[in-house]
Amino acid sequence: MISFVMLGYVGMFLAAFLAATILPFSSEIVLVTLLSNGLTPFLLLTSASIGNVLGALLNYLLGFRYGKHLASKWLRISDTSFSKAEHYFARWGKWSLLLCWVPVIGDPITLVAGVLRSNFWFFLLCVAVGKTARYAALVYFLS
Repeated sequence: MISFVMLGYVGMFLAAFLAATILPFSSEIVLVTLLSNGLTPFLLLTSASIGNVLGALLNYLLGFRYGKHLASKWLRISDTSFSKAEHYFARWGKWSLLLCWVPVIGDPITLVAGVLRSNFWFFLLCVAVGKTARYAALVYFLS
């Protein structure tokens, strides 16, 4: 039988996954709630980081496969948000992936990385570092 605690970690994973996609979703409230209910900080950090990285990976793959058409037509990313992401990617190159945790521009940056065919392994490394560092900081300050 699955315990309520286990469901908390699964919920954290799902919240972080959804928050990393283009969907307007926030995982911070879930993290705060689960921390305040006594769930293990390290396990929350792990489940949030894995979920968030996989959500960003979905953005990358969608951008890689469907390009800008997906961003504008299907996901309804505004031209302004997409242009800002392109600007950061053009200006800072692959290093802009370290900003993938930043609200508003982070998710489009991961999509643009796919559209522009950024190196997959470098993408994965930068996204994992950026997103894990963000959750680690949140867990640290909230614990």
